[in-house]
Amino acid sequence: MTFKKIIIAATLTLSIAAAAFAAEPTKAPVVTDSAAAVTAPTAPVAPAISAQSATTQAVAATPAQPKKRELKANKVITLSMFAIIIGITLAVVVWAARQTKSAADFYAAGGGITGTQNGWAIAGDYMSAASFLGISGLISLYGYDGFMYSVGWLVAYITVLLIVAEPCRNAGKYTLGDILSFRTNPKPVRAVAAISTVAVSTFYLTAQMVGAGKLMALLVGVPYKTAIVGVGILMVGYVVFGGMTATTWVQIIKAGLLMSGATLLSILVLAKAGFNPVYFFQTIVNSPEIQDHVSKLVLKDGITLTGIDAGQRFLEPGLFLKNPLDQISLGMALVLGTAGMPHILMRFFTVPTAQAARKSVIIAMFIIGAFYVLTTLLGFGAAVNLTPQGIMQVDKGGNMATLILAQQLGADIAPIFGDLFLAFLCSVAFATILAVVSGLVLAASAAIAHDIYVNVIKDGHADQHEQVMAARITSLVVGVVGIVIGLMAEKANVAHLVALAFAVAASGNLPVVVLSLFWRKFNTAGVIGGIVVGTVASIGLVMVSPNMTYPKVVAAGAQKVITAMEAKQALLPAGAQLDELDAKALTTAKSDYEKNKEGTSMMGLDKPLFKLKNPGILSIPLGFLAAIFGTLLFPNKRSEEMFDEIYVRQNTGIGMAKAIDH
Repeated sequence: MTFKKIIIAATLTLSIAAAAFAAEPTKAPVVTDSAAAVTAPTAPVAPAISAQSATTQAVAATPAQPKKRELKANKVITLSMFAIIIGITLAVVVWAARQTKSAADFYAAGGGITGTQNGWAIAGDYMSAASFLGISGLISLYGYDGFMYSVGWLVAYITVLLIVAEPCRNAGKYTLGDILSFRTNPKPVRAVAAISTVAVSTFYLTAQMVGAGKLMALLVGVPYKTAIVGVGILMVGYVVFGGMTATTWVQIIKAGLLMSGATLLSILVLAKAGFNPVYFFQTIVNSPEIQDHVSKLVLKDGITLTGIDAGQRFLEPGLFLKNPLDQISLGMALVLGTAGMPHILMRFFTVPTAQAARKSVIIAMFIIGAFYVLTTLLGFGAAVNLTPQGIMQVDKGGNMATLILAQQLGADIAPIFGDLFLAFLCSVAFATILAVVSGLVLAASAAIAHDIYVNVIKDGHADQHEQVMAARITSLVVGVVGIVIGLMAEKANVAHLVALAFAVAASGNLPVVVLSLFWRKFNTAGVIGGIVVGTVASIGLVMVSPNMTYPKVVAAGAQKVITAMEAKQALLPAGAQLDELDAKALTTAKSDYEKNKEGTSMMGLDKPLFKLKNPGILSIPLGFLAAIFGTLLFPNKRSEEMFDEIYVRQNTGIGMAKAIDH
């Protein structure tokens, strides 16, 4: 227990030390140009100016000629912070390795994690780099639509709390397969559950690994392959030696660091707006750069917007998720997918009581809710302080927006603080990736070792030593495979993989978990049908959806821009030319048209067959229907008779292994 207190104290000290540098204001930094250039942010109008005056100035202004600056972390400071965080987490692994003696220790920390600890660990497991960097980046480029991701992932925990947390904790042991095989034919059910778990974990793991490699390459200059191997070795070490205990404490540390960094940066964003939310959003609407950015986004849809109308459009839905059905489908996948994510379900096996399981979900909801409010503020803050054009010069997807914002706002206080704050958030992002990939590797290895090896191959006859060895060897193999996939995916577009992971979890895993717990007739055929159909449908629909790249669609969008710009040119006086930004847009559109006009997607398609970006609205019902029809077509008397036992068990916890006091 003393060691835990030391770890927590060290983590808090690190966070507070970074924040303390904010107390010494000096002049802004001078930033040099490099390989990755970004538009310098336009300085916001001082809050003392009236809103009406600010509006007049903003409308009258035109987007300023951008200056170029780089996003490059101070290598010495950043690597030093990396070393501190890695040192703390490795100390946790050494401590946890001494506690890990049985399969229960390895997979579920012996059931000895408290509700509060598990709540922080769930938050740490859930708040991925995609959440921290991706959502704020989406908001910085597309406004309100990026915010919809925050809402979906937060509301998801209501589903977890009301439906799966307590029953899964009471009815399961270590894995998804344990829950599903209780009253079914265990071998085929464990096999398909393991395949689904590995598929979901692989999709999510690949996206995290590629993100880690590109983040390190961009910010610190570490080669992509070196970064992937480094992350892989660390995650393997956490899981192989420390198991669930080490993974839990790494996730707790990461959650504390992430909340500290996001809170401090949000305070700086609010300070720029004089802690006046009305003024903050007025500045967004009146920003010439945001207005210009939005006008170009809607121009691709054949819509013309300028001035205040364009700025207001940034705060309305439809810039990114243009189809209302897409928003519904996304919401379904996020809300229902979380409850089917294997690495989230595993966390409920680590607590000693059902009350602790409920408490952990409630604590996680508060932490995650606060975090997503902060990411929303950071996204809009990046848009107004950095401009969308500036963000896109560093990364067209906007994933670096939060880090650029940290460097800029920190540098406004003191040059050294810009480097320190950027280094701190880079380290936090790195720790975030480590924590999430560790949880994913543990979930995948548990599915293979516990479900396939111990219960299918060995038919449940394996002693504790053999089970732990199988788990560690499997974790090593899964980690190595993750490294190899990360290296192979360097040039691939993996952005759709996170959405795919949630879609598979919502379509394949959730229907069978819910029906297994609450429907008396549910049986083996229903489990296999639900998982197979839900998984295949979600993957298949994503492969023919707008998530994939369709060169001819890109060319058609470019043609709309060309037509609009040429029409604008025709309206100008004789001899007059388009301004620099419009001329650049026209040149880029012509180039995009020529490069893409004859291409097809990786599936050989000219355009998407399935029009929605997320398949949830179709694949989730298909998963439920397949599970229901499979059950009705192949009824099983034994499954019905055993329902009373699992019903009592899920509501009382009878039969659940007791917590082990470490």
